[in-house]
Formats: sequence, structure tokens, C-alpha cells
Amino acid sequence: MSSAAAPSGEASAGGASSGEASSAGGASSAGGGESGSDRVARRDDAVRAAVEHGLLGPEAPIIALLDVPGIKASVAELRAAFDAVTAPGTPVLHAFAVKATPLVPVLRLLHEHGIGAEVASPGELALARAAGVPPSETVLDSPAKTIAELREALALGIAVNADNPQELDRIDGLAGDLPNGPNGGPAGSPHPRSPIGIRVNPQVGGGSIEALSTATATSKFGVALRDEGAREWIVQAYADRPWLTRLHAHTGSQGIPLSLMARGIAETYALAEEINRRVGRRQIDTLDIGGGLPVNFGSDVTTPTYAQYARLLAEAVPGLFDGRYGLVTEFGRSLLAKHGTVIARVEYAKSAGGRPVAVTHAGVQIATRTVYAPGSWPLRIAAYDTKGRPKAGPDVVQDIAGPACFAGDLLAEGRALPLLEQGDYAAALDTGAYYFAHHYAYNSLARPGVYGFAPVEGGNGGRDVRFAVVREPQGVEEIVAESGGARPTALTAL
Repeated sequence: MSSAAAPSGEASAGGASSGEASSAGGASSAGGGESGSDRVARRDDAVRAAVEHGLLGPEAPIIALLDVPGIKASVAELRAAFDAVTAPGTPVLHAFAVKATPLVPVLRLLHEHGIGAEVASPGELALARAAGVPPSETVLDSPAKTIAELREALALGIAVNADNPQELDRIDGLAGDLPNGPNGGPAGSPHPRSPIGIRVNPQVGGGSIEALSTATATSKFGVALRDEGAREWIVQAYADRPWLTRLHAHTGSQGIPLSLMARGIAETYALAEEINRRVGRRQIDTLDIGGGLPVNFGSDVTTPTYAQYARLLAEAVPGLFDGRYGLVTEFGRSLLAKHGTVIARVEYAKSAGGRPVAVTHAGVQIATRTVYAPGSWPLRIAAYDTKGRPKAGPDVVQDIAGPACFAGDLLAEGRALPLLEQGDYAAALDTGAYYFAHHYAYNSLARPGVYGFAPVEGGNGGRDVRFAVVREPQGVEEIVAESGGARPTALTAL
């Protein structure tokens, strides 16, 4: 097994300190599913194979890997968890939050295993469509949808969660101009074909990471439910529009305790019940409960699990699963984070102030949140030798630095690991979501290549690995082209 170090004594971004969960060796994910040790074994084999295959080395000093069997296992765990608590025949759409890992092959893999797409921009919608996700399995969220975005979504029949009263006014104006009415009916119908809902902010409070707490009193998202007059406006909006059939809320993600997430959903469920009672019909037929399940960045153990969360919701909001409401979820980080790894070559090993420093090719360009907010987003680091094998040896406190030209470009500071030497590899773990797929072009550093991997059955004692290119590594020609290279004299001519 690889030697992976978490920040000593720090709280992980998932809200549990690195000491609370057992290490990967032999630890299984709580609530069932594959064990953390299974993932570690696959990762170790993949790093070794990447070096042997030449995907990683002096000429390719940084790559990102996606564990395809791990992704499939997480999808199966998500679906099984909600199937276990939901009444038979209940419509359930699990829509992946595309922002978490906006890569077309990832979206296609998820789609082929029954997962839709939650999008929040024209770019994300284009990615979902390129991956073959149908409109009926797509949900559009965003606090800043343009008229053009709304028109496209409504024309395609994509579900839309209106963020605010002004956006709902826009939908009112667009609905009568659509070429198809409800279920492809006559043009000019005031009823949009798309399932439409309103996003509410239940204002139940925030978690340990303020920037990801979306149900605070002053959050920018949704209609603030406890503001004066807001609840009455919402009820009237549904009474005036029989085609409003959904209700959506999302309390937050990383750093949000499960109890607070459940409270936000309970508030939303109670509002749906009130609306249906007051309008005198079962108008709201679907609740979009968002995603946000936190990830444990402190060890290889998967906690909390989908099964734990689904059971908690069933206890806290029993009516949610009795079959009267269809369900939409929007999980992202929890599906992909544990299945991604960035591996970077140690270009130089040096010492400063008596502390060893491993200078690698992974830093702020692939771990922006960790570099700028290490207290909220610490990453575990695993050490591998020059052949891609887990590195042995006594732990040494050291820094793992990135290539960018500022002092704070550190993947980890003061971390105890087997001493990284020139030519070794440092692996940033749990980076399958919101890391290498979200390139930050500081110093015009190139985007790394991204490769999916899976074991080859029966090969070399079960230790062979097959790779597939997800995204080619970026070349300097692309960097120049994206930086106005075709127009070098554009400003001198003014």
C-alpha cells in the first residue's frame, strides 16, 4: 500500500479530523460498498503502470488519473441507497453536478450508468449534450440565467429551477413563444414543456466553510424563505401557475453537517405540503433536494455514505420517500472526489531552514482551493519512488511545493512522509472533483493529461492496468492560441 499522509491534527474539509477515520489498509467504507483498501490497491497499480507505460516521467511530469471501477461503485452505492428508502415506482433522477468534474467522458460514463446532469451554464449544458445526456435527464440551475439560456432550456424540455421572481417573470414571457406547448402541444401555449420549479433558500444556517454554505440568511441563491412576505409570494406564484410542479433547495456542500442538510430538506418538504394544500391540488409533484454530501479528505474511508444520508432523510422527513413526490438529487463531489489522483514528478529536492522541500509540477494550477485556503481544503499526499512504487522509509517532515512563482504555492506544508527525492512522485489524493478538471492557468502552466484506468482482468496476476485518454495534455501551441496568439498586433494598431 502507498504511504499517504494527511495534515497532522487538522480538520479535513469533510469535517472529520484525519485521526477520526482508520487508515486505508483493510478499512471498508461505512455502510457497505467497496473498501478504501481496494481503491488504494488500484491506485498503486495505476501509478506504477503509468510510469511503465511512459504516461508519467521526465517528459510528462504531471498527470491525473480517474479510477473507473471506483466511479462505477459510487454510482451503484448512490442508486442503491435511495432505492432502499424510496417507495417502489417513485421517479428518481440522480443528476451529476457537472461543475464538479466537467469532462465529457466522465459525463458519458455516468450517463451510461443511469446518472443525468445538473448544469449551471451554457458551457456545462453543451458538455452534457456532447456526452449524450438527454434533456429529460438534465436540470438547469444557476442564479444568473440569461434569456437565451432560458429559451434554449425551455425549447429542449430541460428542467429549470427558477432562482428568483425576476427569472420567473422571464419564464412567463418566454413560455408563450415556444414552438411546443406542454408535451409537444400547440405553439403559443402558456404552459412550458419543461418541468419548472422555484429554488428556495430555507435559511437554516451554514457549515464550516462559509463559501459553500448556500442556506445562510444572506445567501445569493434562491428565494429567501424567511424574509418578510417571501413565503406568501411563493405560494401565490404556484397558485397563479399550474405548470410550476417542482420545488428545489440545496443547503450547501463540503463542511455542512448532515443534520443541517436534512433540516433544509425538511423545510422544503413542509413548504411543498403547504403549497399543495393551499392551492387545493397536488401541484408540486417533484422535490429537487440538491446534493452536497461531504467528502472525507482525511483518509481513504468513505464517510459519510449515501446509505447513511438516505436513512437519515427517511427518519427526518419520512413523507419524502412515500411515493407522493418524485425526487431529483444533484450530487457531484461525493461521486468523483475519491476516484481521482494527481501525480507529479519531483523535479528537485532541496532544503530551506532545515526543512526538506520537494519541488513538483503540481500546485496552484490543479489545486487552487488547497493552495489559497489550505485550512479548509487540505489534501493527503502519497509518496511513490522513481518506478511508481509506494515509497518506503521513515517519515520526514517536509514541504511539497508546486511550480508556480509565488511562495504560497504548496500542496502540503510540514507533512510527514517518506522523504521525497529527485525523480520520485508525489500524489495528491481525492482530487477527482474540483481539482485537475478546473485548471487555473497561473504562469501559463499547461493543463495536465487526464487518463481513466481500470485493471485488466487476469493479466499479470491481476495487476495489469488499461488506460484511456480522457483529456490530452495541453501543448504550448494551445496556450499561445488561447492567449491571443493569432492577434499579436491587435493593441499596437490602436
